Order: sequence, then C-alpha cells, then structure tokens
Amino acid sequence: MFTDLPLDELRNYRPPRPEPPGFDAFWQRTLDEARDRDLDARFTEVDAGLARLRTHDVTFSGFGGHRIRGWFLFPRAAEGPLPCVVQYLGYGGGRGMVHDWLLWPSAGYATLVMDTRGQSGPNRPGDTPDPVGSGNPGVPGKMTQGLLHPEDYYYRRLFTDAVRAVEAARGHAAVDAGRIVVAGGSQGGAAALATAGLVPGLAGALIDVPFLTHVRRAVDLTDRGPYGELTRYFAGARGHIDTALHTLDHFDGLNFAARATTPALFGTALRDEVVPPSTGFAAYHHYAGEKELKVWRFNAHEGGGGEQRAAEIAFVRRLFGG
Repeated sequence: MFTDLPLDELRNYRPPRPEPPGFDAFWQRTLDEARDRDLDARFTEVDAGLARLRTHDVTFSGFGGHRIRGWFLFPRAAEGPLPCVVQYLGYGGGRGMVHDWLLWPSAGYATLVMDTRGQSGPNRPGDTPDPVGSGNPGVPGKMTQGLLHPEDYYYRRLFTDAVRAVEAARGHAAVDAGRIVVAGGSQGGAAALATAGLVPGLAGALIDVPFLTHVRRAVDLTDRGPYGELTRYFAGARGHIDTALHTLDHFDGLNFAARATTPALFGTALRDEVVPPSTGFAAYHHYAGEKELKVWRFNAHEGGGGEQRAAEIAFVRRLFGG
C-alpha cells in the first residue's frame, strides 16, 4: 500500500521552494529566444466527420523554431470570439485523433490541443518530432534528456512550446484572446502550471494531478512512472545527483506556482503512486492566485476522472458567466 502524509497534514503542507538563482532570468531569456522566431501559426481546416464542429490541423513554431502540431476545434454555430481551453497532454502520448477532444467544444468553447514533442503512444499517437538530441547518457524516456544542464533539459523545450501554444490560440479570429484557460493532467498539469506562471493575462488554469512539482520529495517517495526514470538514473550516476537536481529546480512546479495569479482548479488523489499527493498539495499551497482543490481520497493517478472533468466544466462556466 502506498502512503504519504495524512490528509490533515497535507491540508497545511507548504514546504520551502527549491528556487535556483536566476530562475526568472532563465525563463525570460528562454521565451525571448523563442519569440525571436516567427510564431507562424497555421490552421488548416480538415473534415473529421464532426458536423457540428469546425476542426483544424494546427502547426506553430515552438522552442528553437521547431514546428509543433496540434488540433483546434470550436462549435460551427458559435457567434463571436470564444473562450478557449489550451490542452496539454499526459506523459507518453500525442495529440491522437480530432474526435478525442470533444469535451470543450461540446461545452461551447474553442480548444487548442498541443501535441507533445517526441512523445507518442498506442492510444494517442503523436505527430511532432523532437529534433534535439541528449547531451548526456540517460535512461529510456524523457526525464533524463539533457538533465545535466538547464539549457539542455527536455522540459525547457516542452514548457516553451506550451507558452507558444497559448500565443497561437490568442491569434486565431475565433478566439477571445482575453479568455484563455490552460488545462492538463499529470505531465499536462505540469505544463499548465508552468504556463500559468509564465504567461500573464490568462483567464484560468485547470491543473490535475500535476507532475514535475516538488521533485526533490517525489524522487524520495516513488519510483513509479516517469519519476522512476530519475531514480534509475541516480542509482548509476551517483556523482551527478546534485547537478541533476539543480537542473530540475528550474522546472519545478512549486516555483511556477508562486508566480501564477490566474484562478486555478487543482485535483489530487491520495492513492496516487505516480504523483505523490504531498507534491500536488505543495503546488496548491504555493499557488499565488485564487484556487480550489478537489481531493479524491481513494483514487490513484486517474484522480477524479469524469467527476474532475465535471468540476472543471463548472469552474470554467463560473469564470465566463456561462
């Protein structure tokens, strides 16, 4: 049985943040470099057999000018610019098929689904390569790619892509640029949390069972899922642990949470062995904006599933007065 802190302790769990020197300058430089390249967002309408929706294949320039793909959907009968939910994906999967993403258009909103560079899975195949190689030996997966230097780390590229996805959505004529919500679970929750801390003027954030937050505790608690890639690497690369943890501090959700001011709905599950609940509570307590938290006592990494989605719909409707 997996155990973390008791719920009464989790409700007050606010550990120190591992903020590295120059955190803000690192991210400002990263985003400035990305914005030196033309975003060149392209929306090509496709026939996905969804009569009530307009559906588009999307490409835009992410980190390094690399072309990132996605889907963009909105109700065909919609009038006027719409709120838009920018959706980020969980670990090991890609954008899949257009019909995988009907939730937000069915609720009356636009949605832009960002493909995840270099990731693909049998249920949700991806279409975006990652042309950047790793500068150090690692283990299979993304968690150790470029781990010995913040400039080279995989999640520098992914989080930059996530910011640029918001900029692509804001530029579409069907979208109200002032009403953008970022959303995701697990790795997608990490991207949503990072984007909330990096992009001003968002309308909201949906952050479910967020991965890559309070990482120094996570790797001491679990070797399940992506964190297991780190623990396996550390077991062999004993002399590089401190260097690697310093890199990870630049991508830790606690530091983004402290900078995020948009209203947010979090979700966490107390039986989660992939993302220990104390790490999600830590992000929630450090989050600087208005916030709500759904706690699922007997669930694992699936969190609240459909009930979390229902809470997210209600949360977004309150944001936009629907």
